[in-house]
Amino acid sequence: MKSIFKVSLLAATVMLAVGCQKDDETKADAAPAADQAVVKTVEFKTDDEKAAYAIGVSFANYLNTSLDKPNEIGINLDKELVLKGIEHVFEGKPELNEEETRTALEALDKRVAETMQKQSAEKAAEAKKAGDDFRAEFAKQEGVKKTESGLLYQVVTPAKGEQPKDTDTVQVHYKGTLIDGTQFDSSYDRGEPATFPLNRVISGWTEGVQLMPVGSKYKFVIPPELAYGEQDTPSIPANSTLVFEVELLKIDNAEEAEQAVQ
Repeated sequence: MKSIFKVSLLAATVMLAVGCQKDDETKADAAPAADQAVVKTVEFKTDDEKAAYAIGVSFANYLNTSLDKPNEIGINLDKELVLKGIEHVFEGKPELNEEETRTALEALDKRVAETMQKQSAEKAAEAKKAGDDFRAEFAKQEGVKKTESGLLYQVVTPAKGEQPKDTDTVQVHYKGTLIDGTQFDSSYDRGEPATFPLNRVISGWTEGVQLMPVGSKYKFVIPPELAYGEQDTPSIPANSTLVFEVELLKIDNAEEAEQAVQ
């Protein structure tokens, strides 16, 4: 695992410059109003000077983000101590040698990784329990049926059209949400239906849409093992139960038929 906190010479330089600011500037509670002009305290006489300052800004932003990330998971890195270490290096008297520095950073990486793994496992367990409870309640609603695999579905709009096979390509309109109602995908919002081979989506969809006659609308509640399981994404946490409202517009195998003719 790459270290999340390796300070280069350029980065050290910019952090040293940041450390020279007054405490009352760094601890300001509010940003300047949008209509206030920024008071410039640095005059660039050459392109080299402007480039040097730009490097400082870039590295300061990078390092600030690097310091904030551990803080988000409860590992608090004191910026004053970061600056103190940089100052000591520039003064030629660091209080940690190269080996001690490497050991400390490797230990930090390990703590960050272990903390993130622990928090992810806790969130996944919470999501699984919440999903189990949600499905148990949904199963009690009128008209809800459960398949052998654990898929729950409810007919919203019945129809008597043809039902697709798993090898078919279908055209659908749909909306997907988490159990708390947070929407993560919607063909309605995109303004056009989605078309895809039914055997190339999550298994809950492959199974569920085959139950639908063309023209019908169903509500599916899909357990994590039929969705994305332990995979964690920004929009869908690990072990999430997913809720979909799906309209089957048509079975669209025109492209396959055209290829067969050729």
